[in-house]
Amino acid sequence: MALEVFRLSAGYGALPVLRDVSLRVGDGEIVALVGANGAGKSTLVRAVCGLLVPSAGRIVKDGTDVTQVPTHLRVRTGLAVVLENRRLWGELTVRENLHLAEVYGKRARNGKTLFAMREITELFPVVKQRYSSPVELLSGGEQQMVAIARALLMQPDLLIMDEPSAGLAPLIVRNILLVIRGLRERGISLLLVEQNVALVSEIADRGYVIALGRMVHEIGNGDWPGFLSNKALVKAYLGG
Repeated sequence: MALEVFRLSAGYGALPVLRDVSLRVGDGEIVALVGANGAGKSTLVRAVCGLLVPSAGRIVKDGTDVTQVPTHLRVRTGLAVVLENRRLWGELTVRENLHLAEVYGKRARNGKTLFAMREITELFPVVKQRYSSPVELLSGGEQQMVAIARALLMQPDLLIMDEPSAGLAPLIVRNILLVIRGLRERGISLLLVEQNVALVSEIADRGYVIALGRMVHEIGNGDWPGFLSNKALVKAYLGG
């Protein structure tokens, strides 16, 4: 199992956000986590990647409990994340952003290489076209491509993407979906965290619905059409 989250609770100071949350992502599987704004999606991402220490529960990566492992060491387990705000170094060029990830990824993964820089530029032609440009001058779609490319240079076998479609043009989103399908073919497991349930239903094997910090519904393999057709359920938990 690529990722297992057991009864996780987390929050910010005295403010609880996640309450007894559990999910799993199988090897080579695409799993969606959907929910409205404020449901706790990004808090779960931050806990899984190590940016937030949970108050209870466990996070297990490939059978190893990483709950207390710091973010920079969690990369060694094969976990990478594309955060909603991307966290790129805006003043650095695309090449510099990717080079830093390439060097750190090889060190963290003891030289294990799933994605070489040549493959990255083939996967994202815009990255090659804007190689010498400062990231802060790129469009939102271009920055998202750079953020995904940087994450892949960390050599993950599990990639988490937080709101990958947010604020992007439909054509860019379609290109990202094509990339995601290609990653699954390479054996990468993915957790897609999205508000756009119709979008992830096109590509995810299974899904979870989170509301007010709790898992409220699980969407099984093949169950997406039934979930989407249940307008009352969609409106209750996703607002539309």
